[in-house]
Amino acid sequence: MDIILPKEKCSNPVAVLRSAGYGYSVDPVTKEDSWMIRLTGGLYPRFHLYVEDKGDKVKFSLHLDQKKASYGGSHAHNAEYDGKLVAHEILRLESWIRAGNR
Repeated sequence: MDIILPKEKCSNPVAVLRSAGYGYSVDPVTKEDSWMIRLTGGLYPRFHLYVEDKGDKVKFSLHLDQKKASYGGSHAHNAEYDGKLVAHEILRLESWIRAGNR
């Protein structure tokens, strides 16, 4: 699920994500930057989010990783890209932005 906002609404995505409890991560294979927040004491399940600069906008792409890829060398995993939990987390992030965590 995505949120696309004008930069004036969210000029500092890093501050928003940190204040909302997300931690920065770099994929060791793809070297892609992303952000994660765990739902339990383990590595999974977790919300996993990518931030993309779109010029005058910023795009947040969120999904819920349920578990690690089931076989080596694969990026395929059990993830939810919509649904109740993902929608609730999108609303939570939007509330951080509205609260002035820009």
